[in-house]
Amino acid sequence: MPIERIDTVVIGGGQAGLTMSHCLTRSGVPHVVLERRRIAERWRSERWESLRFQFPNWALRLPDFGYAGDEPDGFASRDEVVRFIETYADFIQAPARTGVEVRRLRHAPDGAGFWLDTGDATIAAENVVIATGPYQRPAIPAGAGDLGDVVQIAANGYRNPAQLPPGGVLVVGAGASGCQIAEELLRAGRPVVLSVGRHRRVPRRYRGRDIIWWINALGLDEKVADVSTARQPPLLISGANGGRTIDLRGFAAAGMVLAGGFEGARDGIVSFAPDLAAHLAAGDEAYAAFLHAADAHAVRAGLKLPDESGPADVFPVPASVADPIERLDLAAAGITTVIWATGYRDDFGWVDLDIFAPTADSTLRIPVHRRGVTPVAGVYFLGLPLLHKTKSSFLSGVGEDAAYLAEQITAREPRRP
Repeated sequence: MPIERIDTVVIGGGQAGLTMSHCLTRSGVPHVVLERRRIAERWRSERWESLRFQFPNWALRLPDFGYAGDEPDGFASRDEVVRFIETYADFIQAPARTGVEVRRLRHAPDGAGFWLDTGDATIAAENVVIATGPYQRPAIPAGAGDLGDVVQIAANGYRNPAQLPPGGVLVVGAGASGCQIAEELLRAGRPVVLSVGRHRRVPRRYRGRDIIWWINALGLDEKVADVSTARQPPLLISGANGGRTIDLRGFAAAGMVLAGGFEGARDGIVSFAPDLAAHLAAGDEAYAAFLHAADAHAVRAGLKLPDESGPADVFPVPASVADPIERLDLAAAGITTVIWATGYRDDFGWVDLDIFAPTADSTLRIPVHRRGVTPVAGVYFLGLPLLHKTKSSFLSGVGEDAAYLAEQITAREPRRP
């Protein structure tokens, strides 16, 4: 089988891979983008139908390309995000090959460069950028296999309420995805139990500005990632319903049952930790701290923004929240579906290179890198959360990381002719 030689290969045709392609083109580096299915595939096939992007439209931007519609303060639908990324691919004239899956990445037999096996062909490259994104394999907690006769799906497999069998739904995980899905199911008339874990509650808008505006103004997106950053719980923000503050107590007041963190299950009976009150209190503290930081910044910067009262000193506490359930018999409660909104793991089993940290879990492969540069010269990561800064996981933040990697790639010498 003939071997095709390409200077640089970018694996992944989402926003990270396409941004990398644009930076390489600007640097004059010959390259190709390999995408196993279609451009922006995860946005197409692993998001629910009613999803709204968490960032306002004015924050929909990639290098040299931004939102050009007439609703800058709106929130794009799933399909609109797909079209934005597709249009970007056309704009940058990305040398993308779709329907090409890299099944193995390894050192070339002669030790010079790398071989990418795609099943139909082998590509030899001097540089490889792994830009396959962070949402590859749902992280299902232990105990999921002992839930009895219920349908189990991960958040990336959920599409709409009609997809589920009749009955109630247990949603495990109250991050942005879990909250949006749980609220949609509640509005559809489904009985919903939401298992709540650590989170940071913030307002969607404050003093006339969106939360993303405040994150930029406070420089939180520019914070260089460290251990403390990695341990922070997720922000609860949503673009659903025109962009509203996520209110877990409001969910409970509307009839949703809140529970603590998922601990496990046995014979169809689920156990929850007695930590709901603690998680809600921590969320309240994060909310108040954010408003304090925003107010202090407004004073320092002399910003003329409308005054707005902060959170009430006393939050309404529905009875179901004050005395949450700690055990749930799924069958007795009429729960027929469990949705796991518990995050994701990377899936790098196809990468046959020594660029991962040793772990006790053989299925867990943690990339070793510094700003995306791995210990193996010529191999890079892009698009991972907290790759370098907080904004590395933002659609609008990947450009800085891609530009840095393009500099590293162009600095490598010598290259094959």
